Amino acid sequence: MPVQEPFDRRRRSLLTTGGALAVAGALQGRQALAQTAGAASGARLRVGVIGSGHIGSTVGGLWVKAGHPVLFSSRHPDELKGLVAGLGPLARAGTVAQAIAFGDALLIAVPYGALPQIGRDNADALTGKIVLDACNAVSARDGAIADEVERDGIGITSQKYLPGTRLVRAFNTMSYMILAREANRPDPKMAIPIAGDDASALLVAAGLVRDAGFEPVVVGKLADASRFQRGGPGYGQSVSAAELRQKLSLPP
Repeated sequence: MPVQEPFDRRRRSLLTTGGALAVAGALQGRQALAQTAGAASGARLRVGVIGSGHIGSTVGGLWVKAGHPVLFSSRHPDELKGLVAGLGPLARAGTVAQAIAFGDALLIAVPYGALPQIGRDNADALTGKIVLDACNAVSARDGAIADEVERDGIGITSQKYLPGTRLVRAFNTMSYMILAREANRPDPKMAIPIAGDDASALLVAAGLVRDAGFEPVVVGKLADASRFQRGGPGYGQSVSAAELRQKLSLPP
């Protein structure tokens, strides 16, 4: 099936940095992105946000401003009326199940201890979904699962509790205040490290990072996401892509 021109334009826009170029080399041509983003209208992906607290509302709001339709979800969608009203017609509120059904890609930004329940409750619906995981494990809040993260790494642990998803670690290294302040700053843009095992999901995630006003840096596979989890050398780094690559000893 031929790839439509809007997806071709979108793919070219996603391949503007070295990290995304490296990921793109692993893809099977333009059709991979069309399949990944097939439900999107034109070049704009629909994004479902699971957990609409500080990180979810900030990053989701940046995507709305970039032209993406976004469905913000929580256990109490009525509490999100003010958020979506302030963002305009591209924003809406709903349940977690509605966000999963809505999104071509998902952002999960919840306390880490909630991940297993989300994975169990929505196992079928999450299968095959591109999921950007912004959750951080905090021992005092999340208990034993935080110990598992320390032992096995956060990327591996998240994939365990969200099986079947096309998982990408992203947007977990900075506070919402810094994300809001630094989005779309003059070049060089602030770097956002990302990691995942699925090449086409990484490509889509890189595009969403750019659309939010940052520069993606592909750190590696999910096993490499420990390099920018809490306490890792890539965590809390409000630096350019070149500086982050240098700090993590990545190729320029």
